[in-house]
Amino acid sequence: MAHAREHVLAGTRGALAVREWPHPRPRYVALLVHGYGEHAGRYAEVADVLAAHGAAGYGPDHIGHGRSAGERVVVEDFEDVVTDVHAVADLARTAHPDVPVVLIGHSMGGLIAARYAQRYRDELAALVLSGPVIGAWELPGRLLALDEIPDTPISPAALSRDPAVGAAYAADPLVWHGPMKRPTVEAFARTLETVAGAGDIGPLPLLWLHGDDDQLVPLAGSRVGVEPLSGGNLTERIYPGARHEVFHETNKERVFADVTDFLDGALAG
Repeated sequence: MAHAREHVLAGTRGALAVREWPHPRPRYVALLVHGYGEHAGRYAEVADVLAAHGAAGYGPDHIGHGRSAGERVVVEDFEDVVTDVHAVADLARTAHPDVPVVLIGHSMGGLIAARYAQRYRDELAALVLSGPVIGAWELPGRLLALDEIPDTPISPAALSRDPAVGAAYAADPLVWHGPMKRPTVEAFARTLETVAGAGDIGPLPLLWLHGDDDQLVPLAGSRVGVEPLSGGNLTERIYPGARHEVFHETNKERVFADVTDFLDGALAG
């Protein structure tokens, strides 16, 4: 596993912790955008696969997550998070000028990445969305209808068919194991509407990955968002039996191969 360097940037709402997985002569930069309640360190294996494929990897811990500043899991405005990811892209471009940039977002990170592509698509060579929170995700509406959001943490078993993934998640001190917080749920609802109304991403190559047994972000709801986001250059890979975290699933080697094959085509194009 490649050694990761640590950076701290001045984020929109406090110090932003960033991991860099270095590559001496990268042919592209991969920005890794993590999901709700977790942190960039959970993407070390993805970064290693991409490094072997020629990428320098960069991944921020979003505000309120991991080692970054802020009240835990509070995101008041996802536009600020998109701006933070753009600052990480600037860091990467300074280190690796004239190298193409690809954006890979999982779950909540898929929502962030989709909005990023709407704002900065001309700066990207490709977009990969894994189990993205986009389209008709019903959870925010259900939670906001309640007087009090219940203390129901994410079930580790919903992440992967590999029990070791759930065990590591449950034991990770940088993962949030408490309830969702109302400002974040409100921000989810607003940003889902923003992405739905902000148009497609034109010819930018888009790869959509999803497990068909994803109980956290159901496949059908994501499709409602992914298809109109695409400007027609959409590749989808749906994995039978896979749960929410396809990068941590029992068939992850197939997933990694699908990502690198897609990126080969996108970068060649």
